[in-house]
Amino acid sequence: MKKRNFAIDFNAPVILSIALISLVLLILDSFFGGSIHRLLSARRSSLLDPMQYLRLFTHVLVHSDLSHYTNNFMMILAIGPMVEEKYGSRNLLLIIICTALITGLINVLFFPGRAILGASGVVFLLILLASFTNIQQGRLPITVPLVALLYIGNEVFRGVFFTDSISQLSHIAGGLCGAFFGAMFHSEKLKPRTFQNK
Repeated sequence: MKKRNFAIDFNAPVILSIALISLVLLILDSFFGGSIHRLLSARRSSLLDPMQYLRLFTHVLVHSDLSHYTNNFMMILAIGPMVEEKYGSRNLLLIIICTALITGLINVLFFPGRAILGASGVVFLLILLASFTNIQQGRLPITVPLVALLYIGNEVFRGVFFTDSISQLSHIAGGLCGAFFGAMFHSEKLKPRTFQNK
């Protein structure tokens, strides 16, 4: 009998790459006095500025400090690998890119004087996507609407009664993206069962 060697598996390349890139940017940011996150945060600037368009995507990779990074990536690393295994690395990367664009555009359009940064929209995306993983043909697990209600409802409540409406709006947008893509990937399973008479 062959003895198997222990190996570490790079099991979720998209999630792990995003976590590593974000960590490297955070370390660089600490050396450059916050200039990295200011450079890559989504905010409104001139349409002639090429960085305006790049920032719509890069804002999810930069964080204000270690606590901000840790809060987002504890959740992303906990549920992201399962979601990546379920939907595939390529699909998940495209979904994250779309979510980054949507949350970036929302900030640029509705909060022109403020910058947004961090992967919290991606956190909410993954939470909602993960809730769809147990869908069976013609059956919607009660956990899907409960997760949507609790997470998105809580952000709506916080957005109405507290002043930090930027992050709440990006959380809501990320959650809605998760619900949309989850329903899209499981559209066949969400159709009611059809019974054939023999």
